[in-house]
Amino acid sequence: MNILYIMFDQLRFDYLSCAGHPHLQTPHIDALAARGMRFTRAYVQSPTCGSSRMSSYTGRYPSSHGVQFNSYPLRVGEWTMGDHLRKAGMGCHLIGKTHMVADADGMQRLGLAPDSVIGVRQSECGFDPWIRDDGLWAEGPDGFYDSKRSPYNEYLKDKGYPGENPWNDFANAGIEGDDIASGWFMVNADKPANIAEEDSETPWLTTQAMEFIEQAEGPWCAHLSYIKPHWPYIVPAPYHDMYGAEHVLPVVRSDAEREDAHPVFNGMMNNQIGKTFSRDEVRAKVIPAYMGLIKQADDQMGRLFNWLEKTGRMQDTMIVVTSDHGDYLGDHWLGEKNLFHEPSIKVPLIIYDPRREADATRGTACDELVEAIDLLPTFLEVAGGEPASHILEGRSLMPFLRGETPDWRDYAIAEFDYSTMPLCEKLGLEPKDARLFMVTDKRWKFMHAEGGLRPMLFDMENDPDELVDLAKADGHQEVIDMMYDRLLEWGLRMSQRITLSDAQIKARRGTSGRKGILLGVYEADELAPALTEKYRGPVPK
Repeated sequence: MNILYIMFDQLRFDYLSCAGHPHLQTPHIDALAARGMRFTRAYVQSPTCGSSRMSSYTGRYPSSHGVQFNSYPLRVGEWTMGDHLRKAGMGCHLIGKTHMVADADGMQRLGLAPDSVIGVRQSECGFDPWIRDDGLWAEGPDGFYDSKRSPYNEYLKDKGYPGENPWNDFANAGIEGDDIASGWFMVNADKPANIAEEDSETPWLTTQAMEFIEQAEGPWCAHLSYIKPHWPYIVPAPYHDMYGAEHVLPVVRSDAEREDAHPVFNGMMNNQIGKTFSRDEVRAKVIPAYMGLIKQADDQMGRLFNWLEKTGRMQDTMIVVTSDHGDYLGDHWLGEKNLFHEPSIKVPLIIYDPRREADATRGTACDELVEAIDLLPTFLEVAGGEPASHILEGRSLMPFLRGETPDWRDYAIAEFDYSTMPLCEKLGLEPKDARLFMVTDKRWKFMHAEGGLRPMLFDMENDPDELVDLAKADGHQEVIDMMYDRLLEWGLRMSQRITLSDAQIKARRGTSGRKGILLGVYEADELAPALTEKYRGPVPK
């Protein structure tokens, strides 16, 4: 068995036709769901790219691995997907984005050369990179957001696109007369990107994936990590005008949300992103482009899956399709992500397992509470590795794929650290207090805010759109107390003792006596002779 682990960036859970979108047809992803299992309550562990991805790649919560926000380095020595799978005899390779920042200070402290095998793996989140491209080649007054060499830019230059940054000038921009119409300005979202469709980022990464698989010797796990439909919201023809304002779903928000809003929620509604996405003309421009990016992605899935069928790899490869978080798109007066409403924190998750034991669940949906950190334990089981529950905080999803009914979690957890955002200072908080925690079950969603701020609470059974924050008023203290009990239970988990498993600890019990440590002994004959023979006999001469 091989594993093709496909992640889209910023793909909402409900922007697939198999999830019920009435206008956006995604037949190729739908077809994979018909051959596998779709998980309808899959939550990421952070609603921001870097933190969410590091949880997926380590199988651990943000407070365990330490990457609480974008650009936080993943510390040297943290166990990753690559470490677990290689130990089980499976290679682990990267094609695309990770948003991972290397712990350069830690590598220098330990003398790890960046160009060594171990140095590369430490710098690439444990993966052996086929190609790494985070797709953020933006330049401002202080330089580039990502200062590494861009493989995609080099590809475009080889194709004849002029300039030093064709990612910016062509792949993510249209034209206005003789001028660049940058995708950073959302007024340009309805323009076609000034690039041949086959040269744009999504087809390019699909081709890279096929080239990797063609030469790969198994068993392997390939993380195909797409850059889109993440902003800039601009897509090449013919996808730029496939959808119009008539395909934009009604916005999910209410004026009541603004009344006595939670301070963090209020701050995000009133920042640049929130105020922009609250404008109807912005949604009318952006959402059709976002849908076009998803349609292009689905077409590339068709291209990839057809190729896998022709090459016979569909029969020996597990395929996973998911996302690192969603996109508010104006819902709840917000854009982007960074809070815990469903459009932001819930993601699509489809798993296709070609083996016979998954036949009984093909085309079904699972409604259990699944976390993104469950994928790594799933992959480890597929690879035939020993479970590592002292390190991995998720649980294998294989029982669901086999049609079993395992004893499962009652709630899911997510975290968010907003200490690097101006909102932290506006609220008068220290960085250590600018933290949010989500606890959700199948009915209630709860948010705790550090720093002495009140919680938020939603009844998703009676208010599925999460428009009424019940914590604004009295009357639900029993539910709030239950959620705090769960948060305490989760907070008391064993999360940092990762160098020894429970089995190893149990095996060590009582063994010190056989290595000469005889504590609390009054006379030698109180113990077995074998334990005391080194302490008996005549004095050496």
